[in-house]
Amino acid sequence: MSDIFKEVEEDVRRERLHALWSKYGGLVLTLAVVIVLAVAGWRGWEWWQHRQAEAAGARFEAALRLVSDGNTADADAALAKLAADAPTGYALLARFARAGALASTDKAAAVREFDALAGDAKALPLFRDLAQIRAGLILVDDAPYADLKARLEPLAAPEAAFRHSARELLALSAWKAGDRDAARQWVDALVGDPSAPSSLRTRGQILRDLLSSPIAPMPAPAKAN
Repeated sequence: MSDIFKEVEEDVRRERLHALWSKYGGLVLTLAVVIVLAVAGWRGWEWWQHRQAEAAGARFEAALRLVSDGNTADADAALAKLAADAPTGYALLARFARAGALASTDKAAAVREFDALAGDAKALPLFRDLAQIRAGLILVDDAPYADLKARLEPLAAPEAAFRHSARELLALSAWKAGDRDAARQWVDALVGDPSAPSSLRTRGQILRDLLSSPIAPMPAPAKAN
């Protein structure tokens, strides 16, 4: 008798499964096809991105060789094109490289490029701060201390990523401007920070020694006639 009940239960189960498949089988197959296509599309997208990155990397290396060879015009054009159409990472590298290359021929243009990077809301804050530091490196020889302070003082805060470089630049700028008190303030902050790289602390100590001597502040660079 129990065998009969089992057979009946199995028949009922098969009928239910058949009914469910008849009702939802098409949907299940459709979902399966969609999943397969989505996975294939994602893999294809990854492959395409990888190829794009490889191509951009090769173009970036070629542009850097142009910079190294002194082919300024072609290097600038190549880097500008990369900045316009390369994947995000290489586009950002190209913008930094282009601004850095401009510094040797047109400081004002280089500063404008770094300022544009610093003001780019799409860039990560770390890269925006780095752009400010790079602009400061260009300006430290000629810009008034007040201008450099307005740019770099926020980056010299205790938790800022580039605080050591910002403090060194501010100390140099203040020293050149004849503001020894401000220069000592920044040097003390640099040398007294145990997390500062040893090379920066060494340079800071040299500047501290100079500030303690009776020599006059470094004169401003002579202006070209």
